[in-house]
Amino acid sequence: MKGLYCQLAEANEDIKFVFQDKESVPSVSDHYVKIQVKVCAFSPVNTKLLMERKLQEDFLPIGREVAGVVLEVGPKVSFFKPNDEVVGILPLDCKESGLSSTLLVHEHNLVAKPENVSWMDAAGTIRDGLRAYMALHTHSHVSAGTTVLVMEGASPFGTILVQLAHYRGAKVISTADNLQDKMYLEGLRPTVGIRQPLVARVINLSDGKVDLVDSCLEETGGLGVNIVVDCGVQLYSKEDEPAVKRHLPHKHDILSLLAVAGHWVTTEENLQLDPPDSQFLFHKGATISFLNEEVWQLSSMQQGKYLHILKDVMEKLSSGTFRPQLDEPIPVYEATVAMEMVQKKQVKKKQVVRI
Repeated sequence: MKGLYCQLAEANEDIKFVFQDKESVPSVSDHYVKIQVKVCAFSPVNTKLLMERKLQEDFLPIGREVAGVVLEVGPKVSFFKPNDEVVGILPLDCKESGLSSTLLVHEHNLVAKPENVSWMDAAGTIRDGLRAYMALHTHSHVSAGTTVLVMEGASPFGTILVQLAHYRGAKVISTADNLQDKMYLEGLRPTVGIRQPLVARVINLSDGKVDLVDSCLEETGGLGVNIVVDCGVQLYSKEDEPAVKRHLPHKHDILSLLAVAGHWVTTEENLQLDPPDSQFLFHKGATISFLNEEVWQLSSMQQGKYLHILKDVMEKLSSGTFRPQLDEPIPVYEATVAMEMVQKKQVKKKQVVRI
């Protein structure tokens, strides 16, 4: 059975993506479900996390967001039956690639796919929807009347964040890296109700003439933003940062625009705060949370809550609240090139392979 895998170089820096033939799927047992994969979505591989958790192998399977049809169920499976349409995220220690024609998956890693949701939308939204729920509910408890700043709202993750925050009644501010992203964000409208823009203000940072902090304080009457969700930050001066991070805001900018009792949800795993930064947070009574969606896979302590979030993501897709930012479906023979671009963060839309 052929699937897509990544091979790490000796320095663990260069990653090669190759197709490999693996052993056929074993027989179904206990709580496992055998599914026929219809589509598979791509996300960057966190090789550092895999190494730290000692899950690194010579060939790491690629494509963990999958959607498909149940072919067979184990004797202890209670959630599904043959011919059910399902979607889910494969665990970190899964040995099989999501691009395989058939997979053996534990039933607690899957949820039902609504009939009116396409295979593409289901697989392309499940992970970003989970991250959005973690950022706005698990970490920051968004509610009506709060102000949310979404960095790079035109990205696949940012789009779902904007839609979820607006659905909860929050006022949304977002940044854009270019004029095209700005126009996309300004054109977002809800599918039901009053057709007002989802984003109250789009801050275009591409020309360097607009100050992020001043714009946010102006929009909030000088009070600051209640919730900030970033996509990475600069830790040092712009000259000392790699080129891929020079467009990101500095950590001091985020701290300066936070409101009293505000929440900063960051994806920057190497974030470092100096004592003056901590004092600044203390004076504001603000908090910082780290967004790592893999915690659900690393611990089964809150498995029921995890499945509830995935089901709610599918419900939001079914009702039209979530409208993902997807690229055109990719054929299997172009999966290697597509995954290389995803790993290097050279794509603007979610990449989904149709099998």
